[in-house]
Amino acid sequence: MAATLQSTPPTASASTASSELSSLSENINNAADISVIVIYFVVVIAVGVWVVTTTEYLRKRFGGQRLQIYLSVLYLFICVILRISANIFSGAIFIKLAFGLDLYLSIFVLLAITAVFTITGGLASVIYTDTLQAVIMLAGSFILMVFAFIEVGGYENFTEKYMNAIPSVIEGDNLTISPSCYTPRPDSFHIFRDAVTGDIPWPGTVFGMVTTAMWYWCTDQVIVQRCICGKNMSHVKAACIVCGYLKLLPIFFMVMPGMISRILYTDMVACVLPSECVKQCGVDIGCTNYAYPMLVLKLMPMGLRGLMLSVMVASLISSLTSIFNSASTLFTLDLYTKMRKKASERKLLIAGRLFVTVLIVTSILWVPIVQVSQGGQLIHYTESISSYLGPPIAAVFLLAIFCKRVNEQLYRLCWTLRNSEEERIDLDAEEKRDEGADDGTEDGNLTKEEEEVLKKKLTDTSEEPLWRSVVNTNVIVLLAVAVFFYGYFG
Repeated sequence: MAATLQSTPPTASASTASSELSSLSENINNAADISVIVIYFVVVIAVGVWVVTTTEYLRKRFGGQRLQIYLSVLYLFICVILRISANIFSGAIFIKLAFGLDLYLSIFVLLAITAVFTITGGLASVIYTDTLQAVIMLAGSFILMVFAFIEVGGYENFTEKYMNAIPSVIEGDNLTISPSCYTPRPDSFHIFRDAVTGDIPWPGTVFGMVTTAMWYWCTDQVIVQRCICGKNMSHVKAACIVCGYLKLLPIFFMVMPGMISRILYTDMVACVLPSECVKQCGVDIGCTNYAYPMLVLKLMPMGLRGLMLSVMVASLISSLTSIFNSASTLFTLDLYTKMRKKASERKLLIAGRLFVTVLIVTSILWVPIVQVSQGGQLIHYTESISSYLGPPIAAVFLLAIFCKRVNEQLYRLCWTLRNSEEERIDLDAEEKRDEGADDGTEDGNLTKEEEEVLKKKLTDTSEEPLWRSVVNTNVIVLLAVAVFFYGYFG
């Protein structure tokens, strides 16, 4: 039974906040792994190869079409089975509690809003709206954190009260409940836990999260696509560093408020008996996923409650628009162009938007599985699948970048050859599309001189010395902050 908070790993939105501080290790580890993020983007862009998708890089690195197509299909599979469903589930819980709407109606409305953002805007719209939504989310989450800590009397009282947050109903239903199911773990406020008895053993924290974080932050199309669109190298590196700083905040903005919710609403959040859980939240498996929404609806005053609703909806829309846009890019550039090699830019745009519609319909069809998997089971499922798929993909990219012996030598496509002055091989020679599009339009045609200028601009990795020093210094500062958190909560 999902009776304790510490067993639920964070994924997104409401489900993330209901996790116990064992989730802290994952958040901090991701922040510490910002160095890996920076190294990756410095490598991929500094090699002088301009690509639009991560799978395109692998095609240029290893040659052939099979690997690119396979990873594209795999990514789309992950989007539908894991990411879209997890975001829908998290957001629907909050909307259901806030407005009393049917779960299906809530999901339909949210997907409709998300579709409008994605289909009508594209990546530019997603980035601009994400920026605005990030400000809203940070402000609302900070206000909620302040209210939550005031309610429990500060951090010291928080640590003491959490260890005593035991539900009042622990017997019944002809069941014998083990105390470990409803008693907070003694190591709840520690990152490094026993390798045998810990719910998240320290080897998994140190080694496992590095691998999965490397997969998501360094090879995932959602993240990489934003960095590829950076104005220059300094902008890309600075964005990664800002991401690392912001990644420290969920510890205080989401995880700890979720734990405070267990203190304030112990009988609901920490229920262990199926009958009691059904009485509290209508789910017999557990009510941990309702921790953060309950905190918002019960603790926040009028007006600010609406702000937090905007925060949660913005979070869901932000995640889904990013997923839909990246999936659309992969489909049009990696799959659709293989079927329609002479397709014009206009037809590629239409195909991408239609594919987003297909993803939305597929997501709605996935709702019954989401509903059945309530109580945290879907989260366990998605995290396990991510752990299975992440390490192999991360290994492929690491070998592609740092090991030139895995196959034939390709100029400036791996780290040791990044500064090579040898004449480059045209790796896209076999993929050149006819200049004349099948609809007779001439849009998008460039002269040879214009193509050279554009290519030089896209592959330029030069940096101004001042800003290079600024971003490099911030990397060191960020790593120092992460080490401090490791020491404080270790």
